Amino acid sequence: MSTFLGMPGHLRGVESFPRAAHRGLTNATQRHNLTHATTTIRDKRAAVVAELDDWQELRAAGSAIKRDVLARLPELLEQFEAAVTARGGIVHWARDAAEAGAIVTDLIRATGETEVLKVKSMATQEIALNEQLAAAGIHAQETDLAELIIQLGHDTPSHILVPAIHRNRAEIRDIFLAGMPGVDPDLSTEPADLAEASRVFLRTQFLRTRVAISGCNFGIAETGTVSVVESEGNGRMCVTLPQTLITVMGIEKLLPTYRDLEVFLQLLPRSSTGERMNPYTSLWTGVTPDDGPQEFHIVLLDNGRTRALADSVGREALKCIRCSACLNVCPVYERAGGHAYGSTYPGPIGAILTPQLTGFESADDPNGSLPFASSLCGRCNEVCPVEIPITDILLELRHRKVTEYPPVPEATMMQTLTQLWSHPRLWNAAAGMVALGRVLGGRDHTITSVPGFLGGWTSVRDVAVPPKQTFRQWFAGSEAQHLLTAARRGAEGEA
Repeated sequence: MSTFLGMPGHLRGVESFPRAAHRGLTNATQRHNLTHATTTIRDKRAAVVAELDDWQELRAAGSAIKRDVLARLPELLEQFEAAVTARGGIVHWARDAAEAGAIVTDLIRATGETEVLKVKSMATQEIALNEQLAAAGIHAQETDLAELIIQLGHDTPSHILVPAIHRNRAEIRDIFLAGMPGVDPDLSTEPADLAEASRVFLRTQFLRTRVAISGCNFGIAETGTVSVVESEGNGRMCVTLPQTLITVMGIEKLLPTYRDLEVFLQLLPRSSTGERMNPYTSLWTGVTPDDGPQEFHIVLLDNGRTRALADSVGREALKCIRCSACLNVCPVYERAGGHAYGSTYPGPIGAILTPQLTGFESADDPNGSLPFASSLCGRCNEVCPVEIPITDILLELRHRKVTEYPPVPEATMMQTLTQLWSHPRLWNAAAGMVALGRVLGGRDHTITSVPGFLGGWTSVRDVAVPPKQTFRQWFAGSEAQHLLTAARRGAEGEA
């Protein structure tokens, strides 16, 4: 079930990351699927990036453009609205998920339709638009192949770019047989056959449906142009065949000028699918008589983005172009899976974006656990095409979480340690008692279980027993003094 990012975690029924990750770690099929898929995408990306001598310059240019957008966002949004309106489009402003859903619902009702097509869109997933429309009696048919698999399988996406990355071909075949009417019972697991089955199913949808909903990769403030980048062509069908097109766009998706696209259309395909150029780039500007949709609406979505924009460190996350490169290199994502994040945005980018869009509603808010869902290895920083300092933001969010909601056991421990560190005699006495912990170790001198709240540490790792002596005790003993004497004599001899 999709979730509203604007709602507190306890109301969404989302688990904290550590709990949800345990299921991902024990799902052998999912881990195999993820490892295979992310390894393949990583290798493809590395090959096409290595072809460009100016890749780092492109990253720097992309980062600079997005920073300029964030610095001038109010001005650029007004310019974009004026350009869209001048070309026959209608602009709507939505403060949150509920308002965006209400706007889209009313627009569809005005057409008299109860069936709509959808292009793959992170923004519409973020606001749970399908669920909002279903509550109003409107069915939204996903047209992206991966999103179709998710929809028919009553599943949720686990990856930004490849939502069904956790599914293998056999599972997809079973989903099609169970959820897609008219499918040949002898359907094979060959990719070409699976794609053909989806193509036949969607063809009638494209020809009969009069309203479509899209997301947006980039909006151009200069011209009011909107773009969708995809691999299959289903998005092209959605934005050209229907009579009415409704686009939901996060306010941070702007670029200042049309020429800026040349930077991002090099960065995005290489970083996302490991391609030199994506197969389909659809661009449209307002309404053109007798060509394409004759009614165009665009919903500019905030939903926490201005909250993130106000943060001098966290606002860097708004540069994200949704390429998923950080997911594909993240060891935590690869092992835990995308569902463990409980958010539309999984992986490293989700760990820094979701908490900023929602805030920390309470000490137990599951979103507060996301900044800790990282080993801080830094691989995400290295591959991000717009140079988002993901690990820096993770650390800032961790600091903010423990500052706003200090964890009681840890806070008490740190206060106790502060007192001990302030009094050397007390510290030496306490350190000398650590050796008593050796009783927790077995014959192999390994601690496998610790009582109380510290048991969370040993539930996923073994710990060596503490040494018999502290360093200071050892240093004051005869062995250390003997070694020091021998070292002095050796130094004198060399002299």
